[in-house]
Amino acid sequence: MYSRTGHAESVQIAFDPRRISYGRLLQIYFSVAHDPTQLNRQGPDIGTQYRSAIFPTSTEQERVARAYIEQLQQAAVLRSPIVTRIELDRTFYPAEEYHQDYLTRNPSSPYIVFNDLPKIDSLKRLQPDVYRTEPVLVLAPNTRN
Repeated sequence: MYSRTGHAESVQIAFDPRRISYGRLLQIYFSVAHDPTQLNRQGPDIGTQYRSAIFPTSTEQERVARAYIEQLQQAAVLRSPIVTRIELDRTFYPAEEYHQDYLTRNPSSPYIVFNDLPKIDSLKRLQPDVYRTEPVLVLAPNTRN
């Protein structure tokens, strides 16, 4: 139930700051991607590998993330305290191939239907300017830049 390696299930995001800011990515993360108040769990998944965490790649990203969390805490926009950890200097390990593009390859999986599709609907509703109908896939060549 708890990770012996200290690893967290996470997503590595490559982005062009001229097209979307790190702050905007944080906004999406905290408003749509997960519940930052759940300690060592996300939805039905329980364990330290499901902790709420941000892995900044620079001191500037760390500073912005800490400031953003502080703003959310001060504004009391969530009913419970934010437990999101900021973890520095962590190595990213890509998931096994069968995990890559899982939603696209398994759109009717009960896990996807109950846990992930509602998040996509929320993104479409709350952040329509960043929603895209064509996903960026890990295993397929990205033809949209």
